[in-house]
Amino acid sequence: MTVRYVESSRLPTAWGDFVMHGFEDAEANKEHVVLTMGDVGNGEPVLARIHSECLTGDALFSMRCDCGNQLQAAMEAISKEGRGAIFYLRQEGRGIGLLNKIRAYKLQDAGADTVEANEQLGFGADMRDYSILKPMIEHLGTHRLRIMTNNPRKVQALKELGVDVVERIPLHTHSNPHNEKYLQTKGAKLGHLFE
Repeated sequence: MTVRYVESSRLPTAWGDFVMHGFEDAEANKEHVVLTMGDVGNGEPVLARIHSECLTGDALFSMRCDCGNQLQAAMEAISKEGRGAIFYLRQEGRGIGLLNKIRAYKLQDAGADTVEANEQLGFGADMRDYSILKPMIEHLGTHRLRIMTNNPRKVQALKELGVDVVERIPLHTHSNPHNEKYLQTKGAKLGHLFE
């Protein structure tokens, strides 16, 4: 595995002070971060979110997805608990990259759903690689997680890495007319759980 720890610093946010830990993946030429609050290496289960980068949702406030809202909800939940971790992975567009995501959006504008668009571009429905989490988890000593996700694939990937997933916590945000089809597709074709 080519992911290595680089440095940590304080990151004040609207939800309180986090510590931002930087990791470099030399093989993929990508940088990832983990935001932590409190002592996440004391052996107690850690409230956590694995979040794949979504520039459009996280920073540009797109209503086409639920990503930005999920990130903010996770930060708020960790802040309320006073302890937790957000693994922010640079895997834009379920791993296809930003420019291909724009191409996929164009196909969605013409009627394709999010999975069909990726496949029409020659990609799988979900190209993300969660094995990059292993060196991050080992560095932080967070081997027992209470994971905030609707995606059972993330839970399975963590278990395959030897992480004890103590609890899966649903992370629901409000739908809107721009993301209703997207959310339906995540449930029907990608197996996301919307209780």
